[in-house]
Amino acid sequence: MKRRNFLGLLGVGGLSTLAPGLAIARPKPDLERADDIEVLELSEAEWRERLSDEQFEILREEGTEPAFSSPLDKETRPGEYRCAGCELLLFESDMKYDSGTGWPSFFEHVEGHLLTSVDYFLVFPRTEYHCARCGGHQGHIFEDGPEPTGLRWCNNGLALSFSPA
Repeated sequence: MKRRNFLGLLGVGGLSTLAPGLAIARPKPDLERADDIEVLELSEAEWRERLSDEQFEILREEGTEPAFSSPLDKETRPGEYRCAGCELLLFESDMKYDSGTGWPSFFEHVEGHLLTSVDYFLVFPRTEYHCARCGGHQGHIFEDGPEPTGLRWCNNGLALSFSPA
């Protein structure tokens, strides 16, 4: 078990003891990988060779970059957003919007290219998502996005590469 998930479980237990009637948001159900995606598995050394230190922390250790630090937050050109670890297409520019949060945000994703899991790091469960090919951590899903989905796929800019159209 990852340290961050273990600490989160401790927090959830302590929180329910202090406030037994507290309602905790339910995470989104797991997404399914598209049939045509072959899983990419590399050793830690291979990932460290492929990624910058900052990218490794985010993609492989589930870190988060500082808000407003990524130029992709303000990127408005037509193009594609791909996983920085393996170049799998995750989002297209017409799925992006300015959430004002300081991270690139999308209201939709390329179906079958992202997988979800539950994250307890901040005590309450959140839905985090990962690249379906390499498993690289991308960000979290929130229910405060625009229509038509009402979702905000909040992504780390360092976890993405942008290819203009």
